[in-house]
Amino acid sequence: MRKYLTKKAIIYLITFFFAVTIDWVIPRFMPGNPIHFLISRFATLPESVKVIQSYFTQAFGLDKPLHEQYLNFWRALLKGDFGISIYLYPQPVAKVIARSLPYTLIVLLPAALLSFAVGNRLGAFVARKRKLDNFALPIFYTLTAAPYFWFGILLAWLLGVVFRLFPIAGAYSFAMTPSFSWRFVVNFLYHWVLPFSSLFLVMLGGWAIGMRNMIIYELEANYSRYLESLGASQSLIRRYAYRNAILPQVTGLAIQLGTVVAGSLTTEIVFSYPGIGYILMQGILNQDYFLIQGCFLFIILGVLIANFLIDIFYVIIDPRIRKSYTGEV
Repeated sequence: MRKYLTKKAIIYLITFFFAVTIDWVIPRFMPGNPIHFLISRFATLPESVKVIQSYFTQAFGLDKPLHEQYLNFWRALLKGDFGISIYLYPQPVAKVIARSLPYTLIVLLPAALLSFAVGNRLGAFVARKRKLDNFALPIFYTLTAAPYFWFGILLAWLLGVVFRLFPIAGAYSFAMTPSFSWRFVVNFLYHWVLPFSSLFLVMLGGWAIGMRNMIIYELEANYSRYLESLGASQSLIRRYAYRNAILPQVTGLAIQLGTVVAGSLTTEIVFSYPGIGYILMQGILNQDYFLIQGCFLFIILGVLIANFLIDIFYVIIDPRIRKSYTGEV
């Protein structure tokens, strides 16, 4: 088991190196100059623009050759320094991400985990009911095909504008100050419902369809027919089918936990929700190299850590994989 974990850790470290390198390279291929965006926020005299531009270019290390910028990036990263945000100058990127991360997690994690649990159970149940399947399948396809931002706009219009049940902007009322009081918590949850619902419903459709298809396949497999010929109960056969069908879904969950930030980005923009996705978009619009790098680094780490944990989880729950990799049963 130790040899297996060491091998996996090396693979993930190599993947991390190349992914972070790409994360560093991509923003620098964007057209334009990020310092121009920074200077445009200040009222300056025309003759002082060049002086200020030169100062900020040197301060951010953008006057150095690309290979030197790259090495400086890794030196700073290994020290836990993500740099200073150009868009939110002079705030450190780490501070900006730390402030935005809780908002993203408190929407993403419940939406991803609850949609996974409910969607898989719902898909497994629908697969056994032909009439219900004919009714539910179009609904699942509609949900999973709907873009996150479109569904968010639809919910905001229907529940926020037409029925006025929930607010459509912000993480809490702008007149309130964040605290641990019941008044603030209730207000926060009141604003949380629509972003959570838009992510939850779209992901629910995908999990339900995936599990429904996998259950149908597993129930037609040879081992299911063999168990049926032995007189095993349908509940036992379905239990084995569900355990086999859930494995690919678990892999999908690991990937989604890291990449669903892309869907969160559009959802957070629709609802002006101050999470990582919203900050990433602001960084892209303002060509903030350091903020973009920091946000994508969070996504990279999310994907790699989630997949690493799932690899370990697979070895624990599936004896076939455990025997293949470790020789243990």
